[in-house]
Amino acid sequence: MNETVVYFTLFTSSFVSSTVLPGHSELTLTAFIYLNKFSTTNLILVASLGNILGSVLNWYLGFYFVKFKEKKWFPINSSQLEKASLWFATYGKWTLFLSWVPFIGDPLTVVAGILRIPIIIFVIIVSISKILRYVFISLIALNVF
Repeated sequence: MNETVVYFTLFTSSFVSSTVLPGHSELTLTAFIYLNKFSTTNLILVASLGNILGSVLNWYLGFYFVKFKEKKWFPINSSQLEKASLWFATYGKWTLFLSWVPFIGDPLTVVAGILRIPIIIFVIIVSISKILRYVFISLIALNVF
């Protein structure tokens, strides 16, 4: 498997994983680390970039397409939207540090757009959260713990 295919696969998996579509970026990252043929740093950066950009897409969905929230195709259902809104009402923008958490992270990023959290603040908090997650997963895969 050449490097371009590996990085494209990891980027795509990470991007999809940060949307409401099912993804498996942690497994993909771990598998490529186990191959021991690619730079772990580069793998972390590619996975993080894909995941961050997927979250930015969620933010834009919230910011620009919230008027369609009752439509079937809207990626977050009403229950998820309500839960995420309650988290934001209680804890504010700091809830974005949970953007990596399965099932609640994606709705939080959509709600951030709905609530018009400034994109720069959004990207900073989400980036820290997502990068730390992939560093932690990599450390586990490398048997550092």
